[in-house]
Amino acid sequence: MLGPLAFLALVNLPIELVSPKGDHVIAVAVWMLIWWITEAVSISVTALLPLLLFPLLKILPIAEVGANYGSPIVFLFFGGFVMALALEKVNLHRRIALNIIKLTGTTPNRVILGFMIATASLSMWISNTASTVVMLPIALSVISLLINDEDGFTKNDKNFALSVMLGIAFSANAGGIATVIGTPPNSVLIGLLENEYNTEISFLKWMTLGLPFSTIMIAISYLVLVKWMFPNRDLKFNASKEVIQQELKKLGPTSRKEKMVLGKFAITVFLRIIRTLINSIFPTLGLSDTMISIFAAISLFAVPYNIKNGDFIITWKDTSKLAWGILILFGGGLALAKGMSVSGIVDLVASTIAQSEISIVFTAFLLILLMLFMTELMSNVALVAVLAPVVAGIAIGLNIPILYLLIPVTMASSCAFMLPMATPPNAIVFASGYVKVPEMARVGVILNLIAVALLVLVFQFVVPLLF
Repeated sequence: MLGPLAFLALVNLPIELVSPKGDHVIAVAVWMLIWWITEAVSISVTALLPLLLFPLLKILPIAEVGANYGSPIVFLFFGGFVMALALEKVNLHRRIALNIIKLTGTTPNRVILGFMIATASLSMWISNTASTVVMLPIALSVISLLINDEDGFTKNDKNFALSVMLGIAFSANAGGIATVIGTPPNSVLIGLLENEYNTEISFLKWMTLGLPFSTIMIAISYLVLVKWMFPNRDLKFNASKEVIQQELKKLGPTSRKEKMVLGKFAITVFLRIIRTLINSIFPTLGLSDTMISIFAAISLFAVPYNIKNGDFIITWKDTSKLAWGILILFGGGLALAKGMSVSGIVDLVASTIAQSEISIVFTAFLLILLMLFMTELMSNVALVAVLAPVVAGIAIGLNIPILYLLIPVTMASSCAFMLPMATPPNAIVFASGYVKVPEMARVGVILNLIAVALLVLVFQFVVPLLF
């Protein structure tokens, strides 16, 4: 009841906060924020509110509101989801993960590193939830070897189990930062930039910033876990190699379906990397990341792996597993951003900041800190949807390019390492029973603060260099 009551109270305020239209947008934003924070209803259902309320309050006509739910970014992510579905359906994600762990080695710390690299590699292309779910049973098999060995479950064994579990969660969170489709907040930002500011960030351009940051964050997480917080000195076991071999044996030889999906996946990534080169050779083509994403999705549905029997890699029935709610969430976020823009809220924030004398670096630090610690308590997609337009207004007020501030603040939303409820990977590893809240919080708060420091450096030195 709190959401609609707060909305009604703000709509009927006797005083004007911004403008009649601006006050109505604030009222809708507060209702959405209350439902997003409390999750009283699904966060995707909350994202539908602008479709109903914006036309009723004469903020925007329904056709303009609805256009946000069909934004190119929504379809970019749809194509990414279909590719992830195909990877999961043919078990290719599991084969890739197992082979990465096999390559890194079987000493305890190398096993932890292998799990982290494998999880992060998957998280770049499929959802962080799916990548964690893939890794968890393999990790539990390795940990069970330690529980059942001669000396029982010692302190070293416990530290190893903690490092593996937390390593999987942290690398799933950080791995998604590397690509545009790796985590939903990245796509919300790209959509906002294209819709409101006619600014495009290509897949490759994002990776030049996201991949190094993601790699550094995972490396720091690994060192903090195994060298500082939970060292497993003198722990020896060779049986983990057998577990990995057994799991690979269960998968059998690489099937024709897997090879076909891998080929399409490689072509999609290659096209995204050379897209700008293709457009420079054929200027009239106008190839976009969304078009490449949809091309990949259609090919997975339309090209059979067995022409004789008419067998396709995925069928429309498989899309029942697709994260449709996230696609609606993107639309709701973009609609809210549009409402903030047309009602003058963003301009008001910009002019207020322009009149103040706040240090630019200190402002960036506060916004990154706010985003990172708030995302521990609420959906990072919802948070970016609400805060990104405001941050854009602050950047305009500070007279700096909006990308300088928006990129590090958006990246901060994927750096929640502290609490189980912050992200699905955190919740999944917490549910394993090997991690307690104080243990996750103790490591998480250190990594959160390191992430804030790194992102301030990204704001100050890296983003101006690349953008």
